[in-house]
Amino acid sequence: MRRVKYLQQVGFLRPTNEHWELGEAGREYVSEGDVTTLLRIMCDRNVGLRSLLYALAAGSMTLAEVSNQQLDTHPELGWSRGETDMAKQRVNWLRSMGLVEKRGDEYALTDDGLQFVESAVEEWADSEWTPSASTDGMHSGTYEATVHARSLDPEFRATALSRHGRTCPVSGVDHPGLLDVAHVLSWSEYPEHRADLSNVLALSKTHHAAFDRELFTIDQEYRLCVNPEFETESDVLQRTVIDREGERISVPDGGLEPQYVAQHNASLEWV
Repeated sequence: MRRVKYLQQVGFLRPTNEHWELGEAGREYVSEGDVTTLLRIMCDRNVGLRSLLYALAAGSMTLAEVSNQQLDTHPELGWSRGETDMAKQRVNWLRSMGLVEKRGDEYALTDDGLQFVESAVEEWADSEWTPSASTDGMHSGTYEATVHARSLDPEFRATALSRHGRTCPVSGVDHPGLLDVAHVLSWSEYPEHRADLSNVLALSKTHHAAFDRELFTIDQEYRLCVNPEFETESDVLQRTVIDREGERISVPDGGLEPQYVAQHNASLEWV
């Protein structure tokens, strides 16, 4: 009965009188019969599941780390810190679909899992997720970056912002609705790194635009480097960028790959 109740919860079964029959999701899965359909159904009904795949792409995780990652990204899940039962259930779902495998005490993406992550950041951009009041109370839905008019999977955005404490390390802006996911190696030139969490920063919309327009960068020690031709009458840009040249910004351990920074800076004539 516990299994039947769960299948009812996710839409695979529904009760009719004293019997059970396939629900809408169940009919869809039986009709298609592939992992892609099953994963989409599960992600639609389990907030944060896709976020877990993005996080695992950055490195293998223990159950405790999985549990914390899910709560950090989606506090509305509501389970207790240190509880791993739900984390175990989620990784086992992904294992059953061949997307995750267990390696000792840790869980890691399989090749199929990595392939899914690489395409999902763009293909799932039209999916919707409504954050809880504990984040910013705004409807995410499809997130459109203002610089390149591109769309991101809102789960990738939520995962990236959570990883960086939902704060721009340059400006200090900490309202999720005012933050962008900025790619160090550009979205257009390095499609293989679009879903790489170690290739992104959380920047305010203004600072994301300034970064993409090569007005400033950071070095491999995460110190601010300012384009010598950058002039501004903006007090905000003067105070947060120009006056801070040489200062080290706050980047979480493992949050950014230094080699990507070096590769990005090699393309800048003024660095």
